[in-house]
Amino acid sequence: MHTWSKMRSKLEEEYLADSLKGHITYFATSFNKAPDHWGRAAILLDGKEVIEGSYCELWSKADKLPKDETLNARLTRVFPFIDETALKYGQFDQMCFYNAFSEFDNQSIEKSLESDDLIVRIFALLDKRVGKRRLLKLKESTNDKEEIFRTFLNIRLTAEGLDVKE
Repeated sequence: MHTWSKMRSKLEEEYLADSLKGHITYFATSFNKAPDHWGRAAILLDGKEVIEGSYCELWSKADKLPKDETLNARLTRVFPFIDETALKYGQFDQMCFYNAFSEFDNQSIEKSLESDDLIVRIFALLDKRVGKRRLLKLKESTNDKEEIFRTFLNIRLTAEGLDVKE
């Protein structure tokens, strides 16, 4: 397992699309004095957090989650599964980033773009191996309910000088 500094370096220097370098940064930290080293994570665009989450958010916003089978699944797992709801309400922490990076770093870009873990898909979307043609295909086929994925897709399309409008 890599240290966070090595993961961040790989994400920002090795994988990140050239058009996003200096604009996208990844953040993750553990609080050493907190129980079990609780922490937080975020992806920033020009210094502003686009998504952010922390261990404390896992439970403090549980009442805002849809009351369906996903709530039970989310509250009974050690780490939440990462989907649109998790990212929207900050229901993730630094360990989710570490796990997502491990998956992303050990599989093809195609598999990463199809991952069930939305953080893995965001890492892949911001990756330089995803070219303009694939970005345009993703724009056509993006699931309407995935607002956060569309947000990152629009960030990438804009950075590449591609039209973001429908």
